[in-house]
Amino acid sequence: MPDAAKAPDQKLGPGRMVLVVGPSGAGKDTLMSALRDRLEDHTGVHFARRAITRECDPDAEDHETLTRPEFDRLVSTGETALSWEAHGLGYVIPQACDARIRAGDTVIANGSRRVLQRAADKYQTAIVLLITAPVDILADRLAARGRESRADIAKRLERADLEPQDVANLVRIENTGTIEDGVERMLRALEL
Repeated sequence: MPDAAKAPDQKLGPGRMVLVVGPSGAGKDTLMSALRDRLEDHTGVHFARRAITRECDPDAEDHETLTRPEFDRLVSTGETALSWEAHGLGYVIPQACDARIRAGDTVIANGSRRVLQRAADKYQTAIVLLITAPVDILADRLAARGRESRADIAKRLERADLEPQDVANLVRIENTGTIEDGVERMLRALEL
């Protein structure tokens, strides 16, 4: 069943789906990498490796690469835990994550604001960690990456202050301190 909403008693559990979201430049990938290192020996916590319809980029998130036809097939047959489209790309959180959640584990995934309601509808426990920073800090971080034009940065910053509305289990983490500070806030939010 492709990402369909389920009745409360049919939601997938007892484990948790944790989606890490936020604007570009907020430091999601940096914090997730540090969190993964911190939880390396923690049983019952797994980090999803997304599949994306773009080529691998050593300066970007480590991911599986999908063709557009492969993405379309996975979505149409329901062979994903979650899927969405953004910025002209297709994103997939692998279906194998659902087995981990059924087993009672916690899955942590780099997500999107576009999929938060579907996650809340699908999982007994869907937690959202919103990683953010003030717009001036986001602008500096995006410019330092050197991957986008000024026009692309301006478009991203227009969306940067959009916060998800009416999202259950949302924890806002302002990432303006050290990486360790951000990771500690994430661990507290997840009670790990």
